[in-house]
Amino acid sequence: MRGSAAAAPAPAAAAPAPKATESLGAGGLGSTGAQLPGEAQGPSSAGADSEWRIVLQDVVPPGTPVKAGQVVAEFDRQSMLLRLDDYKASAAESAAALTAQRAGLDTIRKAHEEQIHSAQAALEKARLDMKTIPVLSAIAAENTRLAFDEAQARYEQLLKERPFLAASQDADIRNSEMDLEEANLELKRARENAGKMVVRTPMNGLAVMETTWRGGDFGKIQKGDEVWTGEPFMRIVDPSSMVVNATVNQVDVQRLRLGAPARIHFDAYPDLAMNAKVDRIGAMATETGDRGAYVREVPVRLRIEGRSERLTPDMSVSVDVEIEPPLAGGAVAPLAALFRDGSGGVFVFVKDDAGWIRRKVAVARKDHLAAVVSSGLQRGDVVALDWPPNAGNP
Repeated sequence: MRGSAAAAPAPAAAAPAPKATESLGAGGLGSTGAQLPGEAQGPSSAGADSEWRIVLQDVVPPGTPVKAGQVVAEFDRQSMLLRLDDYKASAAESAAALTAQRAGLDTIRKAHEEQIHSAQAALEKARLDMKTIPVLSAIAAENTRLAFDEAQARYEQLLKERPFLAASQDADIRNSEMDLEEANLELKRARENAGKMVVRTPMNGLAVMETTWRGGDFGKIQKGDEVWTGEPFMRIVDPSSMVVNATVNQVDVQRLRLGAPARIHFDAYPDLAMNAKVDRIGAMATETGDRGAYVREVPVRLRIEGRSERLTPDMSVSVDVEIEPPLAGGAVAPLAALFRDGSGGVFVFVKDDAGWIRRKVAVARKDHLAAVVSSGLQRGDVVALDWPPNAGNP
């Protein structure tokens, strides 16, 4: 088994993918981006490729010991900070507009209440004038009645307008509040995007740079490189917990077991060998780059036991793993032939002249395909792989 030694890593740090580029409209600036000064009214195809690549402005040297929370990389975020300033101004403008609108609507409401009070006073005066009708002439009496009806209609009309005015004002205020919430949301998004451009390590360890294609060859990512958003560019690894990432041929993988002991040999130090245990076994096989497509290998991770000052990440190693020998020592039955009862006991159906007979068995050990039966079964017995139809309900 071949592989490379590495320290147990935190998830690889990747170039941040700002939310502002997630097809939010206005060239990826968000739903209100078109309202910002100097922003286009729609996305432009010019420089679209650069929207997904960002410049690594600063980064710690490879192999630098870092502490949790320490800044290990910073991307060019000048445009993000400019957008952040624009969104701050937009949010402040929305907040000021809402305050002014509330003051204006309050003035309108108070003016309407004053109109109601005036109309009520006019109605009371008209009601008092109605008491003088018996001593007035016919024309004056009619004018007094008309004045009363007009004052009453005016007052009732203003009372009916009160709830509609309040509903209209509430709707206007809510619309402005939604505009402010939207502006604050865009401001929050812009602030988060700017913060993502500064990368901090989540743990203590060593900074290990990933590789990129540069100048016709692969090389370590360095300060000044352009990387794609979402592209891993650095790992923070823990030197005290070293692992080996290796592959094993698909033919041999079923004989590997989690926790199996192994011996690690380092190409750089022929005299160095360390113990390890199988920590993980991949669930799927993958193609190898320089071999036939029919050859598949399965990724395996081993955890190195102990420490050595000579170990560094990305060293090449070879691994000897103790694998289980082929099943032997008794009758071997396919796993499909083993059934369990309600108490957890194991049994099989054995064929004889009378049909299928249920027989309890003891399993010594098993692998992915078969099991060694230490009692209850003999070599040459025919067992059922499915529940026989005449054996009752499963």
